[in-house]
Amino acid sequence: MNLANCPQCGKLYVANLRGMCGNCIKDIDHQYERCNQYLREHKGTTITELSEAVDVSIKQITTFIREGRISIANAPNMGYACEVCGTVIRENNMCEPCRTRLTKDIRNAYQDEEPAKESGSNSHGAYRIVDKYRNN
Repeated sequence: MNLANCPQCGKLYVANLRGMCGNCIKDIDHQYERCNQYLREHKGTTITELSEAVDVSIKQITTFIREGRISIANAPNMGYACEVCGTVIRENNMCEPCRTRLTKDIRNAYQDEEPAKESGSNSHGAYRIVDKYRNN
């Protein structure tokens, strides 16, 4: 039997697929039901209004959206924050400008590494014990 500490409350529980104790699972499910009920009654709400109305954190509501439990397809005012810059988005984890900048940075880092490999230079700048014995 695998035991773990619940990340929500810290209590010891028998490990399961949801990764938290039964009481916290019930609490999360109850929060989801409150969110879902409020969204059925108030179609044009924002994530901040929803959070305040049902007393559920914006982080938890965002988790529900990312898990697919809450659909924002028919909620035009609903969105959540980009993980990098905080801009309100409706899909993925990052907004398009942040995703483009990340792609560009990765491409530049890869291109900077290629010439160093081709020239055979040691780009790490570290002295290695193997180099000591090669020179002798």
